[in-house]
Amino acid sequence: MDVEQRDVCGETKSAINTWRYRHHFTYKADQGKNIIVQCNLCLPRVNLLSTSKTSTSNLKKHLDRTHLGCEARPDAKRGRKKEEYNGEESRHCQLKKLKAEIISKCLTQSKIDDLIFSFIVEDCQSFYVLEQPGFQRLITGLTEGLKVMDRVTLFTKVDQGLTRMREELLVKLSSIQYVCTTADIWTANDRSFFGITCHWIDPESLERKSAALGFPRLQDTISYDSIAGRIHDTHVAYNIENKVQTTVTDNASPFASVFREFVSDSQERDDDFGFFENVRTILEGEREQDMLLFLPPVQRCASHALEQIITEDFWQAISEGPMCQLHYSSMTKVFSIWNKCHHVQVGMEVAEEIRKMALVVPAVIRWNVEYCAVQKIISLSERELTELCARLEVTRLQPEEMAFLKEYVTVFHPLAFALELFQAEQKCYLGLVIPTILSLKNKLNEQKDAASYFGDVINSIAVAIDVRFQEFFSNNEAKIATATTPQFRLWWMAASEREEMCSLLATEASQMEPRDVPEANTSRNLSTIKSEDDFFSYGSAKTSAQNQQRGVTEEIRKYVEGTGKSLECLQDFPRVKQLFLKYNTTLPSSAPVQRLFSQKGNLMTSQRNFLTDDYFERIQLLRYNSSVCPLLTE
Repeated sequence: MDVEQRDVCGETKSAINTWRYRHHFTYKADQGKNIIVQCNLCLPRVNLLSTSKTSTSNLKKHLDRTHLGCEARPDAKRGRKKEEYNGEESRHCQLKKLKAEIISKCLTQSKIDDLIFSFIVEDCQSFYVLEQPGFQRLITGLTEGLKVMDRVTLFTKVDQGLTRMREELLVKLSSIQYVCTTADIWTANDRSFFGITCHWIDPESLERKSAALGFPRLQDTISYDSIAGRIHDTHVAYNIENKVQTTVTDNASPFASVFREFVSDSQERDDDFGFFENVRTILEGEREQDMLLFLPPVQRCASHALEQIITEDFWQAISEGPMCQLHYSSMTKVFSIWNKCHHVQVGMEVAEEIRKMALVVPAVIRWNVEYCAVQKIISLSERELTELCARLEVTRLQPEEMAFLKEYVTVFHPLAFALELFQAEQKCYLGLVIPTILSLKNKLNEQKDAASYFGDVINSIAVAIDVRFQEFFSNNEAKIATATTPQFRLWWMAASEREEMCSLLATEASQMEPRDVPEANTSRNLSTIKSEDDFFSYGSAKTSAQNQQRGVTEEIRKYVEGTGKSLECLQDFPRVKQLFLKYNTTLPSSAPVQRLFSQKGNLMTSQRNFLTDDYFERIQLLRYNSSVCPLLTE
């Protein structure tokens, strides 16, 4: 007897009698304040349920948990309004069931493996994280029973990913005519790693592209011949030894020795940089007498040169002047604030106050980071700074020290801005260096008269800038790179020098190989013989060459007279565009290879020591190149 029939007989009265899902249950017996019913949906299995006479919540939970999406038969006595309500409840159950089905279809074991692989690579996690019980429970709980792949599977995926990445990168580089590489050595935790990255400009979109080529550990003594062998070996492995315009390094002595020894004379060499016949002997330290190795020209890092101006020339100037003691006391107090915030355990109340102030604490002391931190401190009000020093129990800054720091931030803001420009990657070209240095000197000179503390220091820095960047202003390649950048053109040059620069651009453009100029512009030079008059022609070759030279000169003139600053305008000047690609492929800074070492600030930590050197390199290459060669294939 179902519940509805039992109600008609008058043998029981309970909340289930008016419930819209009562047709799913059969009354069995009374049990004090409860009744016992049989679930009809569980048949043929007998499933007796107990529920209160005044509530149906237990039965509703049973339907939701065991019979998700079940159809409820509307009670005819409840009317149209309740029928609509029942329909909404039914649709809600259907949506929940559909969502569960979608999740079960999307989260396959293969998909989970790919996501875990991305997590390991992008965050450079130890492979042992796969064996951590907490991580395994997390994945199992989120995926409703799917498992974490083992380390053998992860090793296989890393190997396959690296092979696919190298193949894709070789294909991309095969169609590129000009590339630039950056190289550096990083030592941490008693390990030394050699990093080398590659950069080029897409000839169609004119966007900067970057990729990491190698990140091996240096096991033996670091010497100029072993570094040279690493650089050349990497260039050969990716078939770019004849495409590299320059290799950008910092100004440290190992790289200076490398390129003094192996770089060929630019006046004597062709586009072929030369080949080294037995790279392995260099790597093993067994040099042959007749063995020659020519590397591409070296480009010193412009951002490193700016940092040297601060870390060496500025400190020398300030130490010899009357402001030495004031500078020392001011920076000592500033560093004490940073140390208390970063290294000492502070109370929750103080930590919350520091968070609200958005105080910058430099974890890695580099000058641009230090400058931003000082800038943030002087932006605090006098009350905020006094309260902060009191809470941290450090000596507060005196008014004269605050005035000194404020002028320090104001005077060196142009230098910090220039350093940020040089350390950029996507929109940074060799042609940016000369205009940046000229603007930097102008900005510093403008502040010299108003400076109370740094007047003499500005003069010393201006002299240091001239000395350290002299080679850029005497280098024709840097000048051509600047002139072919639409943002600058020839506006940075004196009027008396512009005509000579136009002639240099025209000469360079006319010497471009035929394959360097688009086919549409060279098709008119192809020989077409259609009649005897075409065959018996004299002096046409000379006339054609003269016409071509006039065309080159006219294109240079139109470009120089233009006003557009976007790179898109180079599409109207094919020869200038080729010059731009050739000379602006070079980066002015080695910052990209430094990001290979220290991106996210935690690459060289103890947890990385659980990775072998080989797989540590593979993880770094996959992570760095994920923008040009995606980790996962669709």
